[in-house]
Amino acid sequence: MRRALVTGASSPIGAAIAKELAADGLGVILLANRHAQAAEETRARIAAAGGAAETLTLDLGAPEAFDTIASLVEVEPIQVLVHCVGMQRDMPFAAMGAEDWRQVIDVNLNSFFVALRPLIFPMMRSRWGRIVAISSLAAVMGNRGQTNYAAAKGGLHALMKSLSREYGSRGVTANVVAPGIIDTPATRELENYQQLVKLSPTGRAGRPEEVAALVGFLVSERAGYLSGQMITLDGGMT
Repeated sequence: MRRALVTGASSPIGAAIAKELAADGLGVILLANRHAQAAEETRARIAAAGGAAETLTLDLGAPEAFDTIASLVEVEPIQVLVHCVGMQRDMPFAAMGAEDWRQVIDVNLNSFFVALRPLIFPMMRSRWGRIVAISSLAAVMGNRGQTNYAAAKGGLHALMKSLSREYGSRGVTANVVAPGIIDTPATRELENYQQLVKLSPTGRAGRPEEVAALVGFLVSERAGYLSGQMITLDGGMT
């Protein structure tokens, strides 16, 4: 059984992805930090459905995070990484403090290095791996008040291009999914939620399960020739 690490697994999108991968027969490690109980509830649902899952509570910005991830592959490799970690601290660039910039870059971009770096050698040795990062349309189109967030998520796009070139010959693919407006409790609280929904030609928000279905394909055997790509899932907005 191949193993997958899903970071940000307490979010609606992360939870949907974890359930999708478990249903496809992968053993899933659900990594969460502040909302560990939500990840545990997802693990229980996966187990009830006959899937294999475990949880890991970890702050990817903590000094011990790298070694903790490395310990997961001491016995057998983790061949799938889906990185869903994200945070926003929105404000005009002129009002942004150094910490506002630094923390968003750390959480959205630097955490990816911590999660992937210990996994890449085992992927190379097994000559099979799938890497997917969840980005945002802000990285594609830009967005007022989100220069820090757009920069961090945009960095993932360039990073995946480079990873695909470095490790494609070892059977490792690397892709980015940039969702549009997705129907989650957080997005429904946005004051302009309905306006954002109307921007999509489909006239609706996407569902976490639709993001999960795309990720499920990207980490499958069928997607072995698809790498270095940024795929927007936005109902035709871009």
